[in-house]
Amino acid sequence: MTRVKVCGVTTREDLETAIEAGADAVGFIVDVSVDTPREIADQRAVELARATPPFVTTVLVTMPDRPEATVDLASRVQPDVVQVHGDLTPGDLAYLSAKVHGDVVKAASPEEAPDYDTVADALLVDSLDEAGAGGTGETHDWERTRELVDSLSSPVVLAGGLTPENVAEAVEVVRPFAVDVASGVESEPGRKDSEAVAAFVEAAGGRP
Repeated sequence: MTRVKVCGVTTREDLETAIEAGADAVGFIVDVSVDTPREIADQRAVELARATPPFVTTVLVTMPDRPEATVDLASRVQPDVVQVHGDLTPGDLAYLSAKVHGDVVKAASPEEAPDYDTVADALLVDSLDEAGAGGTGETHDWERTRELVDSLSSPVVLAGGLTPENVAEAVEVVRPFAVDVASGVESEPGRKDSEAVAAFVEAAGGRP
């Protein structure tokens, strides 16, 4: 069964929307170097992470200048998973894995993903901008990502331009470990639409 992460959760209401829809994981975006309506303060992330019930995975999504900054941030938020974007080396990821509690996920383009295989606990294959940030709302070559699923040792999370309308096809083509959605289920930038979230989870196979 393909797992579902709802990313860019900014409010308690949107957290409850994701949980009620049956999302397996929720993402909180903190300390990124790009302008996004989904970024929240670290204290808000702490509050939302603590409000998340057991068996729903909390994911800190960040874009650090230095790995040490992520270690400090993760110690405050205490997520189950740290998802990092940006220009980090495999050595940086190894450092994070040794220093943070929980798993480390690296966001990468399809071309970059093999460089981080086995160093990260999972790879989020996304349509990244020039800075390495996700949330572009654009899809990429799903056939290429399917090849990565077949060839990489690390679990692959599919992101980039997914919506309730196309996620079932994406899952059928790629067969990822999980799918990740942010802007594709929003009523306005930074706010989730409850009907869209529920439809996405159902279409992805996250809930019968």
